[in-house]
Amino acid sequence: MQQQVIIVGGGMVGLSLALMLAKAKIRVKLLEAIRYPDYTDTESVPYHSSFDARNTALSRRSVQIYQKLGLWEALQQHATPILEVHITEQGSFGKARLKAEQENVESFGQVIENAWLGRVLLTQVRQQPLIELIDGVQVKALTQDTEQVYIEAEREGQELQLTSKLVIAADGRDSFCRQALGVGVDVHDYDQVAIVTAVQTSKPHRQVGFERFSPLGPLALLPLPGEYRRSVVWPVKKGTEHEWLGEENDQNFLNALQQTYGDRAGKFEKTGKRFSYPLSQVLAHKQAVGRVVLMGNAAHTLHPVAGQGFNLCLRDADVLLRFLGSHLTVSDDLGEPEVLKAYEQARLTDQQRVIKFCDSVVRGFSNQNPVLKLLRNTGLIAFDIVPGIKPLVANYAMGLKA
Repeated sequence: MQQQVIIVGGGMVGLSLALMLAKAKIRVKLLEAIRYPDYTDTESVPYHSSFDARNTALSRRSVQIYQKLGLWEALQQHATPILEVHITEQGSFGKARLKAEQENVESFGQVIENAWLGRVLLTQVRQQPLIELIDGVQVKALTQDTEQVYIEAEREGQELQLTSKLVIAADGRDSFCRQALGVGVDVHDYDQVAIVTAVQTSKPHRQVGFERFSPLGPLALLPLPGEYRRSVVWPVKKGTEHEWLGEENDQNFLNALQQTYGDRAGKFEKTGKRFSYPLSQVLAHKQAVGRVVLMGNAAHTLHPVAGQGFNLCLRDADVLLRFLGSHLTVSDDLGEPEVLKAYEQARLTDQQRVIKFCDSVVRGFSNQNPVLKLLRNTGLIAFDIVPGIKPLVANYAMGLKA
């Protein structure tokens, strides 16, 4: 009998994992709480709660994963390569640069808007006969015994009773499945809100990504398709975001960008609608409980400062698939708890390294103490000139040393 997995949560991680499993000839039942958009219009991309106004910097490893799935050709037309990375701090002397050609790679990664990434993934899922997609479904209960996982759900007033030997919970930061399993979390509120939008500048981006640390918050400016379009991800102190949201504040926002960033991008000419998202770190105490695996933001939600969150989730999914594929050669029980625990242990080193790095960057550059500013700017200069550091950091950032 062909194996079947239930995935709860049809965001970008859930959709990607469903396609990975289907490619391995494993049937998938994918449950999503929100109704998906109708993509009959080939031009417009309506936002969906799971793939919203934000963008994702796909690492080289993530690009390789999508290439293996046969999806990169469809994604590439909506993505922009990062050929250089510039890191600076406002009002300070330190700076560091990474260039793809010096690291002997064609790019450090690719920037793609979540709305396009979600659209491509959803289109592929809808065309995959091994995936049964059920949206607009609310999971009401999740229990398990030694043999099966049981899900009670509701869709349009109809009750659903589902069972599987393996359930993957990818239902987000506030995961219902995680709570149903009784898994606790460690939460750190950064007291920040990310302002996200796209802007147009007078100078072309030339595939250069910028990270600019400022007293207001770490500003990331990444290249988007279109020579003068750039994405903005700007974490600012919670409560201050309102002065930059709304059409009436377009010019205020552009002025703040200009003042913080200077003239490296030329003049900030236009801004799209701004969206805001609260920032916190949420880490589950366990990621494998019996026959259930926590995946994506249900397992670990990170600060976006280094653009590592989604890439880490894709590596998790890729490794889980390898464990399941290897196990299927000796057993037809996909949800064997010992295998899932082994997967969890195998991912801890990579996860803890990325979690610590992201948290350290946020905390380290948030402190405006003059001594600390001197130390970190000296560190940026050392990064730029000391042999051997750049290749090491670049490989980790690209997900190649996971």
